[in-house]
Amino acid sequence: MRRFFIILTAMLPLMGALSAVPAEARLGGGHSFGSRGSFSFRPPRATTIAPHAAPFERSQAPALGARSPGMGFGRGSTFNRHPFMSGLLGGFIGAGIFGLLFGGGFMHMGLGFGGIFGVLLQLLILFIVVRWLFRRFAGGGLGGGVGGGRQPSIFAPQGGGPAGGNWSGRGRATDEAGASVAPCQITQADQQAFAQCLVYVQQAWGAGDLNAISQAATPEMMGYFREQLATLSRQGLRNRVADVSVDGMELSEAWSEGDTDFATVAMRFSMFDVTEDAGGRVVDGSPTVRALVTEIWTFTRRRGGHWIVAAIQQTN
Repeated sequence: MRRFFIILTAMLPLMGALSAVPAEARLGGGHSFGSRGSFSFRPPRATTIAPHAAPFERSQAPALGARSPGMGFGRGSTFNRHPFMSGLLGGFIGAGIFGLLFGGGFMHMGLGFGGIFGVLLQLLILFIVVRWLFRRFAGGGLGGGVGGGRQPSIFAPQGGGPAGGNWSGRGRATDEAGASVAPCQITQADQQAFAQCLVYVQQAWGAGDLNAISQAATPEMMGYFREQLATLSRQGLRNRVADVSVDGMELSEAWSEGDTDFATVAMRFSMFDVTEDAGGRVVDGSPTVRALVTEIWTFTRRRGGHWIVAAIQQTN
């Protein structure tokens, strides 16, 4: 028992250092949340830029008949999207329970590390492995950034088409409840509005200006952004964004429900994205290497109004 406490004491600084590693501080934090009207719990149509979209982790849209999988502002949906990670988690937990019951577990290895210490050590290893796997495989991550050069802007609809040309709306004929929806035509002006909205919101986030973001996001999205900014503030962190460039954009689908229009667009963009601590020290990201991000954004507007952000989804 004494040896257990000695080793546990030695491990605490390492565990604290690991827990202090900041999560993604960019806008949205790499989560999927928001609402897509009647199609909130259906995946967007595939695009070349983003063939697969992660389901919403949080949404205020009515769940028609069932709760959306992976609800909650955690990374739980990552395990749903990655069966290998789910199996790994189950294996570690199972081994820990076995160790508690029988005084060993796979961490025993003749070292006398049974019971609670075995579980703690397994959880520590699990934290390291899962964090690495998430950053390696979870869609929408920074991907290590793109140095220097930028890809040319792509404003072409799925399946090709002239750059800057009209995007054909492809709303489904009915939603899950059977209500009528209509296709929505997306013009070149709308395309430019999507790009401008993304850049505006990213720059406002880098400035920590929630009032500015509120001009270009739904109240639901503002609630999530406020939570994230409050979390960063408690951790003594700040995310700074500069030189945002939309490098590719592809329509997934566009539709109208009554007097409200929706457009879901795969967005590829790059920027300088760094996270700083209270002393101004960079703890994540690079001020000299561009970060490349691919996400699926849904925009909405009242007929005759301007487009605002209604949802952000990660790719997987």
